[in-house]
Amino acid sequence: MALRAVIFGASGGIGAAVAARLAEDSGVERLYLGSRAPLPQTDARLVPFAFDLTDEASIAAAAAGVDRPVDLVFVGTGMLHRAGGPAPEKAYRALDGAAMAELFAINTIGPALIAKHFLPLLPRDRRAVFAALSARVGSIADNRLGGWHSYRASKAALNMLLVTLAIELRRTHPLAIVAGLHPGTVDTGLSAPFQRGVAPEKLFSPEVSAGYLLDVISNLSPAESGGIFAWDGAPVPY
Repeated sequence: MALRAVIFGASGGIGAAVAARLAEDSGVERLYLGSRAPLPQTDARLVPFAFDLTDEASIAAAAAGVDRPVDLVFVGTGMLHRAGGPAPEKAYRALDGAAMAELFAINTIGPALIAKHFLPLLPRDRRAVFAALSARVGSIADNRLGGWHSYRASKAALNMLLVTLAIELRRTHPLAIVAGLHPGTVDTGLSAPFQRGVAPEKLFSPEVSAGYLLDVISNLSPAESGGIFAWDGAPVPY
């Protein structure tokens, strides 16, 4: 069966690598590639589109331009830091309302708005997946170090969102899967300032991480909808 997939964040490290893997799959009939600025179209199967996570109208317009049904929606967006903007807090004294709001806008609200407009595009009669990049540091149960308050909280909120989306979607799309994915430590701009101390074998290239994540996606069952899973398929506690 020919599949349709949508990638949000297709110009980012992990998103671009996932898109490249899917583009090599002859079973993918149409691949929609979303980024802040449209990517060049190099293949008739690849359809670029522009979107802004903070602009719901742009997400709605993207949904309107997609052939349906859609078998995979991959949200590869996220923010940990920005030059001149938010940075991971080492202590609560560094908390800043504006910085926290920006992280929630990108890490939580943006994926929520994508879900609002793209979950209705999933088929009701067969397996489909809505997957969003999460992070192990968003686990409340696994938090033993503290710090990084805003990023942790925004990803924890994303995890809760995915759980509630899965519960609601189960009523109308019993074969659909909603999942959060922890990609490991990936050699991208997001992790670049924080790679010191990471063992070489635990620092993945985007291509390696993308392969792991697509394997996880392909092996998930509807009974696992709402879960958060690491790159190796192991569940991440909430």
